[in-house]
Amino acid sequence: MKDVAKTLITPKGTERPQPDRGDDEIDLMELARAIWRGKWTIALTTVAAVLLAGYYVFGVAVPKYRSTVVMTLEVRSKQVVDIESVISGVSTEGAALNTEVEVLLSRRVLGKLVDNLNLVDDPEFNSNLRPPSALSGVMGFVLGLVRSDDGGEGEEPVRKTPRDLTIDNLREALSASVKRDTYVYTLSVTTADALKSARIVNALADIYIDEQIAVKFEATEQAVSWLSERVTELEADLRAKEENLKAAMAETDLISAEVLEGLNLQVKDLRDRLQEMNGQVERAGEAETRLRAFLETGDRAAAVEATGDATLKRLLQSTSDGDAEAAELFDQRLETLATRAQAERVRLGNQVDALRQSYEALQDRIGTQSEDLVRIQQMEREVETTRTLYETFLTRLKETAVQRGLQQADSRVLSDAIIGNKVEPRSAMTLALALILGAMVGAAVVLMQQFLHNTFRTAEDLEAATGCAVMGQIPAMPFKARKDLIGYLQDKPTSAAAEAVRNLRTSILLSDIDSPPKVIMSTSSLPGEGKTTLAVALSQNLAGLGKRVLLIEGDIRRRTLNEYFNEAPRGGLITALAGDVPLHEIVFFDERLGADVLMGQKSRANAADIFSSDRFREFVAHARESYDYVIIDTPPVLVVPDARVIGQHVDAVVFSVAWDKTNRSQVMAAMREFESVNLRVTALVLSQIDPKGMKRYGYGGKYGAYSTYGSGYYEAG
Repeated sequence: MKDVAKTLITPKGTERPQPDRGDDEIDLMELARAIWRGKWTIALTTVAAVLLAGYYVFGVAVPKYRSTVVMTLEVRSKQVVDIESVISGVSTEGAALNTEVEVLLSRRVLGKLVDNLNLVDDPEFNSNLRPPSALSGVMGFVLGLVRSDDGGEGEEPVRKTPRDLTIDNLREALSASVKRDTYVYTLSVTTADALKSARIVNALADIYIDEQIAVKFEATEQAVSWLSERVTELEADLRAKEENLKAAMAETDLISAEVLEGLNLQVKDLRDRLQEMNGQVERAGEAETRLRAFLETGDRAAAVEATGDATLKRLLQSTSDGDAEAAELFDQRLETLATRAQAERVRLGNQVDALRQSYEALQDRIGTQSEDLVRIQQMEREVETTRTLYETFLTRLKETAVQRGLQQADSRVLSDAIIGNKVEPRSAMTLALALILGAMVGAAVVLMQQFLHNTFRTAEDLEAATGCAVMGQIPAMPFKARKDLIGYLQDKPTSAAAEAVRNLRTSILLSDIDSPPKVIMSTSSLPGEGKTTLAVALSQNLAGLGKRVLLIEGDIRRRTLNEYFNEAPRGGLITALAGDVPLHEIVFFDERLGADVLMGQKSRANAADIFSSDRFREFVAHARESYDYVIIDTPPVLVVPDARVIGQHVDAVVFSVAWDKTNRSQVMAAMREFESVNLRVTALVLSQIDPKGMKRYGYGGKYGAYSTYGSGYYEAG
């Protein structure tokens, strides 16, 4: 949103809106107008750019010609044998295609091209053969100074050999690219000769294909050599392992796995029998022990019950009947049973020992046979593995040996390069770009001038900045000395400058119809803005109306009014303020001006104090009564305070601003000085306007008396 515009009071007392200069919005129409005003600058820069581009295209630039060879990657190449198992081919991935392009532009391949075509002797690629230019001489001199400043006796820079330099320059002239979604890639070279471009790019394609075949052949030879060595080693290793297997089988009682399994079953049976026999021996021993116990205790009934022997039972019955012989026979029978039990225990123990020996012998045999079988089987596996590896390598060796004479390149040429087409300089494009660039530079210069200039060139700008009306636009008057001003106004009464002063006079007198100003002050921000010239011209113009006019030099510090008149009296303003001499005796009438003039006079008192005195106020009142109009030329506002003091006694303040000279901040500072003492500027005057400058900035024919539209009304000045 825009802030509320400031309102300032115009000389007529009406409110005049003042645009807010702090608004950040860009006025596109103003930019367009600025560009239009600078159309000749833009046209000049555009023409200059096109001329420079034309000079470069047709006079400086060396024509360049480009030739292109089209190649493709073979992705369906047929092999007589499966050599891909030995030497890998080219992948069809994008990375592989880009890799092939890099290989194609490698220094090794380019070096062969340089050697084959003897490009070292070509000045286009070997810059050492070119005549030295002025620029290279200057650069060499500067580099020499830099090296001498760095320390004097530093190490000499390593220089490239002519061959390396030629390869570098050739690489810059080459370009390659891969066509998307295809296995096709192009190779281009740009040189100053159309035939040379075709010859170089075709030779490079041939060298690259030969290089591919040579690399594959070299790889095949290396593979054959390596495979031959490996086959020989594997054959010797296989024979040695087979001999070791035969010797091992001869040294051992080789059994099969099935027989070994049978022996394991026998061991198990023996182990079961041994456990059973041990149980029988234990039971036989227990029976013997029990029978011996019965003999010792004499418990015949328990013995009969334990043994269940019928003889012992019968003899026990007889013993119960009182048969003494039966008792003896009973003991003998029980002894016999104990002896039998002992014999059975011994017999069973002997059988257990024999069975244990057989079991242990069989265990030892199985252990030995198992170790031998494992060792033999391991040796057989090693022999079989070595034989398989030997046969595989032997097969690959035969395939690779056959492939040596069948090598093909991974790439082939689809389209040979022909005589190169001209690619540099592109005349039409260069001129078009120069046209656009020149217009852009011109527009940039115009806009930069528009944004950077801090002075006033038009009445609109001055009014917008100050909020006061611009009542006059005075062209610069073509006179060399100040004394020639009055003569110029007399001789050129219808000139643009005279008419501009006349328009200013009319505007000032009509600024207040009820009470037209009689005492008019002419001032400015700084010296040299034409305020004194305007005061003299305005006095001459008012006098031309038949009025009595008094021109007073209020700038008593500098006193330049005497430069406008041939003869000036010695008396002046200070004498008039003293009141000792009547005013009509101090002023002098200039015939050419047609008005009375009161010159300034040097005083020891401060000028501001003089103008602040009652005497000066009374003097102005007396002059107001004695003359129809009083014109006071005052010092600049920003230099001394005299103008602000004098302004308290005048009816109108005419403020001159030099065209395209006075800084905006200086004008605004002067306006603030007036506001600080409650003075308002009656009329702003844009002075010393240069009509040619207005045309140069694009304002000609638009504003004021210096407009080209008024050339028929004004006398040539």
